[in-house]
Amino acid sequence: MEGTKLKAALLTWLIAAEKAHCFPRVGTAVGSILQSTAVDSATSFETQYPPSNSESRLLIPESHPVYRVALQHDGHSSQQPFPNFDVAEFIDGLEDLLSSASTTVSSSTTTAGSVAHTAQTPPGTTVAQGPVTTEISLPVGPDHPKTMNGQDIFQPVATGPIPANIKSRDDHPVKNLHVNTSDPLSTNKFYAGLFLGTQTNATFTQPYSLAWSKGGGSLKSWGMGISHVQPGMLAFGPENRKIPGNPVQYYINPIGLQHLIFSATELNQSSVMDTEQPTAFSANAVLKRSPGSAQQITFPLVQGMGYATAVYNELEPLIESGVFFRKVVSAGSPRPGIFKYRVDIEDDTTWLLYATPADGKDPKFKLVSKSSLRGPEGFSGTIQIAKNPAGTSGEKFYDNSSGVYPTTGHISGSVTGDVGSYSLSWTKAGKDVAGTPLLMFALPHHIQSFDKATQGRITNISLRTTTKGNATAVIGESWTMVEPNLPVDIGFAPWSPTHGSAHELSPAAQQAILEIAPQELKQNISKQTDLNSMYYSGKALSKFATLVYTVNQLGNNVDLATNAFQELKKSFANFVQNKQQFPLAYDTVWKGVVSTAGYSGDLNQDFGNTAYNDHHFHYGYFVQAAAIIGSLDPAWLAENKEWVNTLVRDAGNSVANDPRFPFSRSFDWYNGHSWAKGLFESFDGKDQESTSEDTMFAYAIKLWGKTTGDASMEARGNMMLGILGRSLNNYFLMEEGNTNQPANFTANKVTGILFENKVDHTTYFGANLEFIQGIHMLPLMPHSPFTRRKEFVRQEWQAMFAENASTPASKVDGGWKGVLYANLALIDPKASWEFFAQPNFNYSWIDGGATRTWYLAFAAGLGGA
Repeated sequence: MEGTKLKAALLTWLIAAEKAHCFPRVGTAVGSILQSTAVDSATSFETQYPPSNSESRLLIPESHPVYRVALQHDGHSSQQPFPNFDVAEFIDGLEDLLSSASTTVSSSTTTAGSVAHTAQTPPGTTVAQGPVTTEISLPVGPDHPKTMNGQDIFQPVATGPIPANIKSRDDHPVKNLHVNTSDPLSTNKFYAGLFLGTQTNATFTQPYSLAWSKGGGSLKSWGMGISHVQPGMLAFGPENRKIPGNPVQYYINPIGLQHLIFSATELNQSSVMDTEQPTAFSANAVLKRSPGSAQQITFPLVQGMGYATAVYNELEPLIESGVFFRKVVSAGSPRPGIFKYRVDIEDDTTWLLYATPADGKDPKFKLVSKSSLRGPEGFSGTIQIAKNPAGTSGEKFYDNSSGVYPTTGHISGSVTGDVGSYSLSWTKAGKDVAGTPLLMFALPHHIQSFDKATQGRITNISLRTTTKGNATAVIGESWTMVEPNLPVDIGFAPWSPTHGSAHELSPAAQQAILEIAPQELKQNISKQTDLNSMYYSGKALSKFATLVYTVNQLGNNVDLATNAFQELKKSFANFVQNKQQFPLAYDTVWKGVVSTAGYSGDLNQDFGNTAYNDHHFHYGYFVQAAAIIGSLDPAWLAENKEWVNTLVRDAGNSVANDPRFPFSRSFDWYNGHSWAKGLFESFDGKDQESTSEDTMFAYAIKLWGKTTGDASMEARGNMMLGILGRSLNNYFLMEEGNTNQPANFTANKVTGILFENKVDHTTYFGANLEFIQGIHMLPLMPHSPFTRRKEFVRQEWQAMFAENASTPASKVDGGWKGVLYANLALIDPKASWEFFAQPNFNYSWIDGGATRTWYLAFAAGLGGA
């Protein structure tokens, strides 16, 4: 029975491969298999996503590419992305708030001042002693920025030790078995597949993917496989006919392809691979003949590298192909000491191979079989491989840069006024380094923002990336990107691109806010914030900080929020003192601050925080709350700044020489957005589900930097928002005409979960349309109009949530309804206002991480009232 299944699977794959022009030539052995399976059902092994049975992924013979498409949770919780509270415990004084299940905004003409005067302090509360700052002195407040002039965005956040009450632990559940470094480890970077689990997961440098074969695949090779996937080889999910345009649910690149393999005849089951010199942009994979052996191949893996490079030491090179060689031609020497081969393989693609022997002698590679190209014994030197889609002109560019390769990347940047610029540069090694330029691949958002000098070095070589459109080869050791119109004027108040910050709301809006706020201020802040999750607790602290700010500043009533403000500070202190349900620990293995929830044996606790999942999501809420508290009460900063800065250093450290935290754990300065996945093995690489919480972290550090006087952090937050505004609208938020995602997918409007190797229009916690789209909306904050463009929001609303759409927002239940209507404020603030101001408002429409008061202020500030 198993043999029949395998034959059917093989037949299914071959049919797909033939359609994709994967294998235009089928050998006699395959032909005989086809004859023997002619009566079998090829549909019995159709790709299932998610799997229709209990198996986690589809079985296909190892001799062929594997479409691994199951949605692995990998620490991502199936819980909703906001805390849910029992309605009876939602607010103290529930009967006041929900009398007749409503709170109706008054239509009287009473002034905001008289409404504020009638608001009484709830019984049993303590009136705070001491002053509360009523407004931030101009011009230094977050809503009134000073002009920056060449501000370096990468100055240290802090250099001190971890707060004393965060205890160190050396027993992290994920052991470091394969990384050789004493430096902090970048847990969320593109090369994690080198050291996690089986060590066989791909490293996505873009446009190439590399993976250790480790004795697998059709060739049972022990080398490093290189693949590049053509558009015709994608696997697509079923169409969603409820969405206009009938987009497919997902697309995925095949895993297991071995177009070419760097190997050596000496490699076998005794071979081992370690990771060395990991940084934010690079790492070395070192493949040794055996543990401790000096015979090894070092692979410098750098984001955007133009060639896959292997540095051999005393081994007999074996270049293999799981797709099979059609023709290998010695193509001369582009420069003395470099030997070139033109390689055609059976999928109709052409690759170039450049060998640079240490001794300068011709290596005289020999094609010994359809799958093996062999070099000389005891070879030391460099071998480089590149795919050439551009014919003779492309070959000239590759020739010109052959022999050198990047070893690591660097980032620098500055902000002047509302214009930011940042540069990516690379250290290079190889032959004739001084006179040979690098060739590196840029992503679409890079190309769009190149300065004129960098634009002049763009070539005609273009290769498809796995999930970000086409990469373009650029000549040179550095690029400079410019982001104009940074959102430097965004603060705590509602903001729009056309009118800036709304520091003052209309009298009618103030009146409505101050009628509703007293009831929402009665919520049990300590109970709602002291939860068993850093994520949920952070959202609750942010919610109440935003509520206090709204009443204090936008409602212009300090007294009304005084008690809630004091309770908020006490609740925040619970975390600063590390007395929450699951205290933080400093992990000395990977070097970071993590929740202790996952030390119990279940790494899925708290959304995988212990294993470094989602730290920018979780900690961004704490940082934003702290920015508000500190701006309203500057005296509070002295005792709390160190702890908040520790969270910033963990999730978004600004320097590479901090001995306690890695540089920029979450934000990927090459890809232009963050990755949420931490220390979980993943066949499809890193991923991110919530672009809006990614931007929340950038927004939070921008305001925390302003509040604390850290100009570098503020500028870095502005720059990150500028980059995110560009990258998200290239890759995640898809307007009509988007060319970076497949045409049959873009009508989904949002990607859902974007991995390095696949994109799936779903969430980890459910497939409701409001979940999938809404997780890219929340939290709705002043920066939301900057990163969620009006035209995108309009197209998404009309396609998904308008009254005549498949999922009208008016028919959505629970807290997601509030999210959708708050998002509506970006394009129709009056309709949003009317929703939140309506009589008989149902508070089940407000999620546990938001307030009706803020949503009203948000809509009003955008022009709703």
